[in-house]
Amino acid sequence: MVTNVESIALLPLEVWGGVECTVNRVGDNYFDQLESNGHAMRLKDLELFAQLGIRAIRYPVLWERIAPDGLENSNWSWADERLGKLQELGLRPIVGLVHHGSGPRYTSLVDSEFPDKLALYARAIALRYPWVTDYTPINEPLTTARFSGLYGHWYPHGRDNLTFARALLNQCRAVVLAMVAIRQVNPNARLVQTDDLGKVYSTPTLAYQAQFENDRRWLSFDLLCGRVTNTHPMWRYLRDCGIDETELEWFLHNPCEPDIIGINHYLTSDRFLDENKELYPPSSHGGNGRHEYADVEAVRVCAQGTAGAGALLLEVWERYHLPIAVTEAHVSCTREEQLRWLYEVWSAALQLREVGVDVRAVTAWALLGSYDWNSLVTRSVGYYESGVFDLRSCSVRSAPQPRPTAIAKMVRDLASGRQPNHPVLDTLGWWHRPSRLLYPAVNCKSSSIPQGARHAPLHPLCPSPLAIIGATGTLGKALARLCERRGITYRLLSRQEMDITNPASVDAVLEQMKPWAVANAAGYVRVDDAEREPDICLKVNAEGAANLATACAKHNVALLTFSSDLVFDGIASNPYLEDNIVAPLNVYGRSKALAENLVLKAYESALVIRTSAFFGPWDDYNFVTIALRQLAAGETFVVAEDAIVSPTYVPDLVHACLDLLIDGESGLWHLANKSAIAWADLARLAAKHAGISVSNLIAKPTQELDLIAPRPIYSVLGSNRGELLSDLDSAMSRYFDECQKNL
Repeated sequence: MVTNVESIALLPLEVWGGVECTVNRVGDNYFDQLESNGHAMRLKDLELFAQLGIRAIRYPVLWERIAPDGLENSNWSWADERLGKLQELGLRPIVGLVHHGSGPRYTSLVDSEFPDKLALYARAIALRYPWVTDYTPINEPLTTARFSGLYGHWYPHGRDNLTFARALLNQCRAVVLAMVAIRQVNPNARLVQTDDLGKVYSTPTLAYQAQFENDRRWLSFDLLCGRVTNTHPMWRYLRDCGIDETELEWFLHNPCEPDIIGINHYLTSDRFLDENKELYPPSSHGGNGRHEYADVEAVRVCAQGTAGAGALLLEVWERYHLPIAVTEAHVSCTREEQLRWLYEVWSAALQLREVGVDVRAVTAWALLGSYDWNSLVTRSVGYYESGVFDLRSCSVRSAPQPRPTAIAKMVRDLASGRQPNHPVLDTLGWWHRPSRLLYPAVNCKSSSIPQGARHAPLHPLCPSPLAIIGATGTLGKALARLCERRGITYRLLSRQEMDITNPASVDAVLEQMKPWAVANAAGYVRVDDAEREPDICLKVNAEGAANLATACAKHNVALLTFSSDLVFDGIASNPYLEDNIVAPLNVYGRSKALAENLVLKAYESALVIRTSAFFGPWDDYNFVTIALRQLAAGETFVVAEDAIVSPTYVPDLVHACLDLLIDGESGLWHLANKSAIAWADLARLAAKHAGISVSNLIAKPTQELDLIAPRPIYSVLGSNRGELLSDLDSAMSRYFDECQKNL
């Protein structure tokens, strides 16, 4: 006799992929992720997805896109081409019909005919693609009902219990009728039903509200499984909302049990409720008519942390005993945290399978990242979170396709049965570290967590560090600060600990320390003094960088090193790209140009970052900080009015560099905040943000400033590899926010 554990072990845990494809309506505006991420126009994305080794893909054939003007006016050309390509590539589509949407303009979530209209659309799809076996007619019905009917975020912008209940029941009824219609064409079609099962914790006073929300979180699955009887905890609530008893009984007579329960779990889904509102920001305040309280992310307040993906999946299994898949695994964060989260979810799934829980797959979400989810897609401002691929390379002419990140390598490893081995996995994710607590810690009673269901570091006793060279400089200190914040093990090395001008010193330190990567933030940075000390400048900037490259190549250690916009002569009128010819005007620029050549010749896998005009919140000697200090003190500040640069906010630069280093990128990259601004205008912009008078600012032509080293009049950096940093206005706002924190 084959046991459940043995039968599960016969099927490998699959890796699926998913494209963020939300088409949601806010007022009269539709926000379409496929237009934002460009997948609507890029068929070749599917080949990139297939190369990951994933077995299936959650894929949109969305009602709003295919039939916006009625089923009789459907345009199937896009879906025909994409589904045909998926079939050719051997990628099994899990076809989604509505993804956080409310349907085309001729219906809505509270339209009594919504279920029947969706069923007609579902039947049309099944007839057109009879080979498709897996469907998600509506993604996350409960979440969508909350956002559309209870919180007012999305159309029809309800803020009452009846609109919520109507939207939920309409969607669940639509799922049932859609599957009936599909199965009339394909009797073997499977329902992969998704929802977010975020758990709610609370103070004792609000235990009743937490219990209500924890009962409510199961509603979409319970309705589909025919479990909402008159003894169900939500029956009375739904009746009190105004739902007729016969509507609820309809689900008892027409159950549509999912073939696979899909869980979309996010770190922010688990919430904590506290009547002590003064402990939390005003934006978190709300209430239920009986109590006023703050509603915050549980991970930021619960002393033990939240239950985690493993415990949640176990809850689902114990409740339904149906096959489970994690249908979205994503965290909006830095690259190493994205890797840690995906690996933790994967590890939890594997460990649950070992005790007989039927977990079928983990879905890497979102393959192309997502847009504007920081505002719950209520605004379209282009806020981008990268995913398995980074789309910021698609905006440049020479790199028209998404760039694979380190997550892509992890997905390939998981899909092929290989153990991921990136050194950043040696540290637990931020959601396990003490720094996650933003508010006074509270004792939350978590669900029991399966043994080992939380990912443990790969090498907890001997994590391999990132070696940072340049302990006293702006970049070195910033790298160390942000590595600390990101949970990246590092060693910040002074010149006494590693002398990069001495090859033997470099080799000995690498041999002893065994870092996984080296970040060279050391260098001779005094541009004018370099004209008087050319030999010293060249020795440190060029020979030192070359020594590091040679040693890193020998030890197979990744290398990040920095160059400058001063490698260019300034005669251009458009931003300089990575492949433009260098022609430095001064000794410092020549040292950096020579360093680039020597480094990439010695080690072609090195990552060389050209950047420009630093400003940041953690040192007193950058241009913006000096300008503000002198102007605020009423002192004269003299600055060039004709030299055009692209300033770089140091935290943005460091974050992007660390992400690229983790991704295994190499070669030349230009990183600067998107802008082209004169030094004088940069000072004015900073002063405006600070509310400081510029009456003492004196702007002069560069040639009147008595600078020893010649400078290019124009040194704006663009990129043909990807524009990873934000615009200057955003950076400047965050500069002042960070400065305020440091007061």
